[in-house]
Amino acid sequence: MSDEADAFVAELKRWRDVRGLSQSKLAQAMGYDRSYISKIESGTERPNSAFAKRADEVLQAGGAVRRALQASAPKRVEATTPQPTVEVADSTASLIVEHDDAELIYRDGMYRPVMRRRLFNGGTEPVARYMVRISVDRYPGDPDRSNELYRHNPLTWEELQLEAWCGDEPMLWKVRHDRDAFKEVWLLFENADARFPLYPGESAEIVYAYNVSETKWGHWFQRAVRLPTKRLSVRLDFPAAMQPSAWGMETSMTAEALPFRTPIQRTVEDDRVRFAWATEDPPLHARYRLEWRFKADSSKAREAQDVQMAPSEQMTELGIVQDGDDILRQAAKPFELPAEAEDARRVIAQLQSAMERVASVHVFGKGMGVAAPQIGIGRAAAIVRTPDGELITLLNPHVIDEAVEQDQQYEGCLSFFDVRGKVPRPLAIQVEHTDIDGQTRITNFERGVARLVAHEVDHLHGMLYTDRMEPGVSPISVEQYRGTGQGWQYR
Repeated sequence: MSDEADAFVAELKRWRDVRGLSQSKLAQAMGYDRSYISKIESGTERPNSAFAKRADEVLQAGGAVRRALQASAPKRVEATTPQPTVEVADSTASLIVEHDDAELIYRDGMYRPVMRRRLFNGGTEPVARYMVRISVDRYPGDPDRSNELYRHNPLTWEELQLEAWCGDEPMLWKVRHDRDAFKEVWLLFENADARFPLYPGESAEIVYAYNVSETKWGHWFQRAVRLPTKRLSVRLDFPAAMQPSAWGMETSMTAEALPFRTPIQRTVEDDRVRFAWATEDPPLHARYRLEWRFKADSSKAREAQDVQMAPSEQMTELGIVQDGDDILRQAAKPFELPAEAEDARRVIAQLQSAMERVASVHVFGKGMGVAAPQIGIGRAAAIVRTPDGELITLLNPHVIDEAVEQDQQYEGCLSFFDVRGKVPRPLAIQVEHTDIDGQTRITNFERGVARLVAHEVDHLHGMLYTDRMEPGVSPISVEQYRGTGQGWQYR
């Protein structure tokens, strides 16, 4: 297989791994035979554009799989004298991971993963290299946006500053795949001064570390079990001032995503918060994903409190998309559930984080809501917090019925928070929406909660509350508005 074709297969496997699909599951979703997928990934079959297009659609890869195929197209070359090649036997399949330990440290806008592996050679041949993967995704659940980011600002080796050691010996490394958001390298059991292969029956500890800016790293850290592993442990290390919280999901190639079977341990020491979790004998191909949110995301929330600025400027600082951005006028893309359940969970987590940031600088006596387009994600998800503190999650919502009776109340919108507008809305609505498991539900909402929900559903269909105001009526400035911190009034 050529290097270019190998790069396409690597991209296909990466997205299959991201989506948690086995070859059989991917084949079923694409309408292909499993053996054909296997042949593509083994390099015995050459994929065509129709296959790449369908794989891209099923894997929600935002065009990455199609572009990888285009890049792998055979190129016309001048005839040259053939050069001999040497195939290096890969004996890493004989490795057993006695302990896989990973730590992610966040400081001053930079993430630093530090990976430790205790390896045992259970085969009959010496092992001279070990493959590692570096994969980033700034916007989980929104592959189009992530791919756009990395096309214009790809992950580079210079910023990664990859380092590796085997015991006290520094390790050289060789690039296997170099994509915009995905790298694979062979760590070599050698350096300029010595070679130290891992012989049969021997153990060795390798450590490697690299750096990624927060502008290219999303709020998730995934560990995948690719070799037989006896113990897996992972830690997150964050500044206490960020007020972090963390949770974990476990998935396999055939199972639904489930919460970790044991709790994540949280400790506070000096000005750092650390989260730790471990498991014994994890099954092959299992994936363990830790996710988190910062209630005080970077320093923006504190700055918004301390500095006098317009409400819309506060919202901009807190990551809320403002009026005039095209995404607020576009219909959001529905989720295919349960196939995209993991993506939906990540988007909801980002919405909850945004809601916490906003609530830290403003009092919402009437309740509040945030829709995915307001944080730059064009997917059909929104959350609403009622005045009583109940959290309502909406996926793929549509208003299917509404009461004849209406009233007019003032509403505000985080995307143009300098004004308030009087909006007529029905006193009750029926909303059809989808559960994370793909079940369709119909829920009734009344009065203030109906108004909150209707406002967020409008966002997901490219509408703002100004579109619903009566002709000739204009919003008033927030300084003129007298209802801040108070609930809506109903007779």
